[in-house]
Amino acid sequence: MKNWKKWAAPAGLILILILVWELAVRVNGIPLYVLPAPSQVIRSLIADRATLAGHAGVTVMEALAGMAIALVLALALGMAMDAFPAVKNGLYPILVVTQTVPMIVLAPILIIYLGFGLTPKILTVVLMCFFPIVVSFTDAMGQMDEEYVHLVRSFGAGKWQVYRLVKIPAAVPGLVSGLKVAATYSISGAVVGEWIGAQSGLGYYLIRVKNSYMLDKVFACVLVIVALSLCMNGVIRLYQMVSMPYGEKKD
Repeated sequence: MKNWKKWAAPAGLILILILVWELAVRVNGIPLYVLPAPSQVIRSLIADRATLAGHAGVTVMEALAGMAIALVLALALGMAMDAFPAVKNGLYPILVVTQTVPMIVLAPILIIYLGFGLTPKILTVVLMCFFPIVVSFTDAMGQMDEEYVHLVRSFGAGKWQVYRLVKIPAAVPGLVSGLKVAATYSISGAVVGEWIGAQSGLGYYLIRVKNSYMLDKVFACVLVIVALSLCMNGVIRLYQMVSMPYGEKKD
């Protein structure tokens, strides 16, 4: 019941905005190339579902590959920064500075050096997803009570065993929080890479229909991108509910 009340207000507001949008287009006779009605967007979504599904499969594959690489790198670098303060002091400010550079600026450079294959698209996802994961993971390990570390060391645990038995499990909630942010960014990262140069994917499809002024198809593609981003975030939330049910209820 509480969850229903939580989502009722935003869902109702979105429904009202869609109805106003539909009426405004119909009453004022706004042409399709200026602003499509929601009903026209839905029709395009249904009519082009096979094409959109094919492009969506490419984008999701790039997003999943980039997320996996970003996760592995974040775990390795996060443990390195936690174990060696000099590494954290040297790398942490650089990681923060890298986030001030828009990805739309870096994407063309990646295309120049890496070509038009999958590599620059996956690397774009990695660059967008890596930062929230590594920062959340590192901060979670740094905030852990050191008494637990002293306890396992008193039983003869080595440095790696401390991470395996105490620090990594304790940092999982923070890691999951970073993964939720990164998962939402992953689809956008893949789309940005496809904007610059690609032969398939939702970013490629979006540019193609935009150049043809088929705005109903543009909005349909945007809906697919939003839905996939929410699904990626939902997968992480589902994992959180299954692996940490009590922590999820507190949220």
